[in-house]
Amino acid sequence: MKKALITGITGQDGSYLAEFLLKKGYEVHGFMRRSSTEPLLRLQHLMSEGLTLHMGDLRDAPAIERIIAKVSPDEIYNLAAQSDVGISFQCPEESFATNYEGVGNIVTAALLHDPSVRIYQASTSEMFGKTNPPQHEQSPFQPVSPYGEAKLKAHEEYVVGYRKKHSMHVSAGILFNHESPRRGKHFVTRKITHSLAKVVLGLQSHVTLGNLEAKRDWGFAGDYVEAMWLMLQQEKPDDYVIATGESHSVREFVESAANALGMALTWEGTGLKEVGKDRHGNIVVRIDEKFYRPAEVDYLLGDATKAKEKLGWSPRTTFQELVDIMVASDLRDAKYEEIKAKI
Repeated sequence: MKKALITGITGQDGSYLAEFLLKKGYEVHGFMRRSSTEPLLRLQHLMSEGLTLHMGDLRDAPAIERIIAKVSPDEIYNLAAQSDVGISFQCPEESFATNYEGVGNIVTAALLHDPSVRIYQASTSEMFGKTNPPQHEQSPFQPVSPYGEAKLKAHEEYVVGYRKKHSMHVSAGILFNHESPRRGKHFVTRKITHSLAKVVLGLQSHVTLGNLEAKRDWGFAGDYVEAMWLMLQQEKPDDYVIATGESHSVREFVESAANALGMALTWEGTGLKEVGKDRHGNIVVRIDEKFYRPAEVDYLLGDATKAKEKLGWSPRTTFQELVDIMVASDLRDAKYEEIKAKI
């Protein structure tokens, strides 16, 4: 039986990957920060199926070493990160410590304990930054955020570097935006579906957003974890762009979510004064400058041809299906909140 260690187990990717690996017959261990308590609810059923949790912090090198020595995994999936791009501008030191130094702690501990262990590093499309789309494995990296910069430094030094210097099996998934009902509510896609569901039920008046014109290649997180696993099954380590090959603006995401809720929107005004109204003329979408990033990545569009040809991977969930899944889940949650409020 193969053993896998997943860092960032409480995130959306961690939980989907744990489910996937348990179904594959793996012995699965999760690494989580002591402060990550709320997402534990989604892991309870996995713990009953064999998931073992370990407490620690990616920035604590001795803790990483102890857990790797204790578990002795065949595969390590590093999904832990300070993953909010906007927050990385406010806390660049934390982003650097987790997204760069934390990766170093993992690969160094693995090298000391068992150099043959296979490691997956969650890289990001934010490393491309201002690079013109479509972005693929040979596209230049031009990050514009502390988050993207830290991820790129980790990629160059601990993924590419350790492959060359130590012949380690370290692969990077350069994942484009991937979402799900398990996404944190502070991320724009989940903020949209959760807030609009509450608007429909009268639990909230509107949702306030930033740049509606930013374009992203959005896929379903449940599809993307299979690509992570496939990378570590290859004879040689490599880097792979994982994406849908379609790009949609934040405005399109809002409109699709609103339509899924039976709430067609019309837009009025321009710039910061633009608003989205429902069919009754109620303002349900507002714009606020505070939700704009100091430096924005305008357009991300991934080319996952390499993953399709070498891994046999392609996304199964369409953009509209993703939006519908998230809306349906958040509508159920909002109705539950409505019932609780009336009790």
